[in-house]
Amino acid sequence: MTGFAFTQVDVFTDTPLLGNPVAVVHGADGLDDAQMQSFARWTNLSETTFLLTPTSPDADYRVRIFTPGGELPFAGHPTLGTCHAWLERGGVPKTPGRVVQQCGMGPVTIRVDGARAAFAAPPMRIEPIDEAALAPVLAALGLPRDSVQAASWLDNGPKWLGLLLDDAATVLALEPDHAALKRLAKVGVIAPHPRGAECDFEVRAFAAPIGIPEDPVTGSLNASFAQWLMGSRLARRYVVSQGTRLARSGRVFLEQDGDTVWVGGHSVSCVRGELSL
Repeated sequence: MTGFAFTQVDVFTDTPLLGNPVAVVHGADGLDDAQMQSFARWTNLSETTFLLTPTSPDADYRVRIFTPGGELPFAGHPTLGTCHAWLERGGVPKTPGRVVQQCGMGPVTIRVDGARAAFAAPPMRIEPIDEAALAPVLAALGLPRDSVQAASWLDNGPKWLGLLLDDAATVLALEPDHAALKRLAKVGVIAPHPRGAECDFEVRAFAAPIGIPEDPVTGSLNASFAQWLMGSRLARRYVVSQGTRLARSGRVFLEQDGDTVWVGGHSVSCVRGELSL
């Protein structure tokens, strides 16, 4: 049995228990695929990450990201949580204020500014969805077609069906049929709050196909929404609230700088210890 340093980080919050947790295993080069998957299934968190020695000379570390059901090439809140855990355990980036993460999608740059970090959204593919494929998803959400202002497939590693809805109240009122969604798609919904509210948009993420009915706060989805809608329907800087229906208070900060969309938030460590495997 081997011991590994372990951190559980709450992401997209500066208050423990109000964000989205990720489990981080440090120095995990000695673990094989089956052990990583088994531990991710055991944690039963939306994602568990494993810090490894980078194979790219430009990277500060390499990470593998697992859900309870399989490995992901990239995910947003695990990226920020893993960076937080790596820095907290003494990681020193090659370039001050910039961390380069190597993952299945390739290199991801993370900008560190005091207590908040932001990752550069990776390349994304946008694909149309036809009405025949959209109809059963809307039925599973209990959502009338006229509440949907735009719909597209969004793929930056994780693939989501993105829906822009009419207002935040519609988002918060959704009561999905998760069993039906599990056969259809991972679905993300976004809509504006009234002008003057604390946050600009409300987001929910229904991830039943990977065994999670609703993800509390989702970096990859918010990255995709920003790349899809910024400049046309969304401002180039805004704040998202996510997790409200799950008694969370996630906050995601989106900003477009030139051609890059930055997806940021705070992180806080809740558990530090040693894992025995």
